[in-house]
Amino acid sequence: MFNRRTFVIVKRELQSRLFSKSFILMTLLIPLFMFGMIGFQTFVYTYDSGKGTTLRVAVPNDQIRERMQDSFSKLEVVKSGDYKVVFDTLSGKTAQEYVEDYRKVLVEEKLTGLFVVPDSALIDKRILYYSSNPNNTAVFDKVRSSLNEVLINVFFKDKQLSPKEKEFVQKRVNVDGFRINKNAEIEEESAGNIIISFVFTFFLYFSLIMIGTNLMRAVVEEKSNKIVEVLLSSVSARELMTGKILGTTITGLVQMAIWLSPVILLVTTNWFTLPKEFVIKIEPWVIGYFLYNFLISLVTYLGLFAAIGAMFDSDQDAQSGIWPIMITIMVPFFIALGLVQRGDNDISKITSMVPLLSLIVMPARIALVNVPWWQIALSIAVNLGTLLSLFPLAGKIYRVGILATGKKATYKDVVKWLKFKY
Repeated sequence: MFNRRTFVIVKRELQSRLFSKSFILMTLLIPLFMFGMIGFQTFVYTYDSGKGTTLRVAVPNDQIRERMQDSFSKLEVVKSGDYKVVFDTLSGKTAQEYVEDYRKVLVEEKLTGLFVVPDSALIDKRILYYSSNPNNTAVFDKVRSSLNEVLINVFFKDKQLSPKEKEFVQKRVNVDGFRINKNAEIEEESAGNIIISFVFTFFLYFSLIMIGTNLMRAVVEEKSNKIVEVLLSSVSARELMTGKILGTTITGLVQMAIWLSPVILLVTTNWFTLPKEFVIKIEPWVIGYFLYNFLISLVTYLGLFAAIGAMFDSDQDAQSGIWPIMITIMVPFFIALGLVQRGDNDISKITSMVPLLSLIVMPARIALVNVPWWQIALSIAVNLGTLLSLFPLAGKIYRVGILATGKKATYKDVVKWLKFKY
C-alpha cells in the first residue's frame, strides 16, 4: 500500500491542494468568517437602540405610582429620552379592563408595551406585560431593576430595614465558578475554556464537512471524466485511494495547525495577555490530543467520503447519498454545543466513547471538564478500532465503485461489493 506510486499520488494531491489559491484563501478566511459570524450574532442579539420606546405602567395606588416615577427617573434610558414612560393607577380596574382602554394603540404599535402591577405583585412579584411583541426581552432588562426595587421597598416599608439591608435584598445573585481537579488545585473558571470548546467543535465540524465534501467531488469528477481510468493504468485502486486520502489529510492538518496557532501561542507562551475573564486554562497536551483526534477523524471520514464519491457518477447523486455520513457529523456537533449550556451529562459521557460520535464530543468535553483518563483512553481505542474497521470496507467500495458506470449504485449494490473477495 505504501510504495513509490502511493507517494507520487500524495505529492500530486499536495501540489493541487496545499499550494492552491483556494486553500490559502480558505485558511485565512474561515477563522475571520467564524469570528465575524460570532461577532455579528452577538451584535444582533445585544443591539437595542431603544429610541422611541413608549411604555405605560399601571400600579395599584398613588403611593406606589410615585415610587415608580422616582425609580424610573434614575434609569439611563429614561434620562436620555429613549424611553418615555407614563404612570397610571388602576383605580379599582382589573388588568383586563385597563388593557382594553389601550388595545388599539398596542396593536398599532403606537404604544410599545404596558406593564400592570396588581396588588398580588407585592406578594409574588408577578407583573403582567402586554404588547404586540411580548418577547422583547430588551425592554424587561432595562426596567426590571426599577420594578423590583419598588416592590421590595413597598414590601419592607414597615419592617424597619436599614439602607444597606435593602440594598442587599435588591441585589441579584452572582455566581463565580471555580474548577477543582484531582490535584486539589482550585482555579477560577473563565469564559476562555467555553470559547475554546466552541472553537474546537466548530473547526472539527466544518473541516470534516468541507474537506470530505471536496474529496468526494474530486472523486466523482475524476470518475465522470474518465480521468481515473488513466490513473488506474499506472497505479492500483488501493494505491490511488490511499494517496488521495494521505495527501488530503496532510493538507487538512496543516490548515488546522494554522487555525490553532493563536491558541497554541496563548497556552504555551506569555507573549499575549488576555483579560481575566477570557484566560484559557487548558494543558498543552489538550492541543496535541485535538490534533491527533483531528488526524484520526480526517482519515476515517475521508475514507467514507471517497467511498461515497466512487459510488456515483454525478455530484447531485453523491449529495443525495451522503446523508448517513452527515448525520454522524451533525449529531455529535449539536451534543458538543449543548455542553456549553448544560455541562457534562450522561448523553455527552456516553457519546464521547461511541464510534464516530466520540471524534467530536470528546474534544469538547476535555476543554470544559476534567475527563477521567480511562474515558480518554477508551475513546482513543474506540476511534482507532473504528478507523481500522471502516477503512478496509471503504476501500472495497472505492475499488469496485470507481470503475462501475452506467447504472446508479444503491446501498443494496454496496452490500454486494463488500462481499467480493480480492
